[in-house]
Amino acid sequence: MMIPAGYQKHFPVMLHEVLLALSPSDNKTYVDATFGNGGYTEAILNAADCKVIALDRDPNVLPRAQEFMQKYGSRFDFRAGQFGNFAQLVNENIDGAVFDIGVSSMQLDNAERGFSFAKDAPLDMRMSCSGLSAADIVNNTPEKVLADLIYKYGEEKKSRQIAAKIVKARNLQPICTTKQLAEIIYSVLHKTPNGIDPATRTFQALRIAVNNELSELENGLNAATSRLLPDGRLVVVSFHSLEDRIVKNFFKENSGANVHVSKYAKKLPDIDENIIFAETSKAITASKEEIEINIRSRSAKLRWGKKLNAEPRKDLRND
Repeated sequence: MMIPAGYQKHFPVMLHEVLLALSPSDNKTYVDATFGNGGYTEAILNAADCKVIALDRDPNVLPRAQEFMQKYGSRFDFRAGQFGNFAQLVNENIDGAVFDIGVSSMQLDNAERGFSFAKDAPLDMRMSCSGLSAADIVNNTPEKVLADLIYKYGEEKKSRQIAAKIVKARNLQPICTTKQLAEIIYSVLHKTPNGIDPATRTFQALRIAVNNELSELENGLNAATSRLLPDGRLVVVSFHSLEDRIVKNFFKENSGANVHVSKYAKKLPDIDENIIFAETSKAITASKEEIEINIRSRSAKLRWGKKLNAEPRKDLRND
């Protein structure tokens, strides 16, 4: 895998696969629903003479967006907001959209944002830099609710023990930093050599709760699909099972059971006229070469769908 120029530190996951799935073309309009450092946007704009509408809720990306405005002019349009509000942010029809779900490298690497337990920092995790923080949830949520949250969003089996330890600790003093929280988790789950850090699942759960990520994802997928023109592409890269399950089910529910029909079948089954996608992919994972370069890509899964054209029955039956 070749590292895109200018992305020695922050380069987009599965860029080659994303471009193949999106298939940018001249005079088309695409949406990068998670702009971040602009990796996907830049690659799309360089792949074809097209336009990209970029969305992001994080105010810290504005300087990067300004750079793109100067470089690409009218071909680039930045709109501040979260992709859960896709329907309000994007009024026009589009030829494709790409979502890179979860926390960005820029957010992870900025310790002050509080997304990572690798460095001590304020327990924040707010992608939009506004609203309830992770510290607010940790210090004010009832024990049972907190345990359920950690179990549901982090899939953490020891959620009840962790919640109990958190409540005991916060009764002595507020839990304000990532290090404080991580140490509490380590008192329940001990680190193992070469294993996943025991704090990972709890931090994931809090991040999802703080940013309402799963509901945002569902809203974004539905809205983006409604804006897609016939033959438009929807591409989603996710990083954990909860996100991937939502994406997988979304494509399954909107493609019907008979999208991929064997050419050897004697009789073509009836096709649901309400289906949206003519073609969908199975989960695509990062190459070994990419994982060696960027360890964060190891958990990534890419799924894509191609919207029906104007004559769904004819096209589907000729596949």
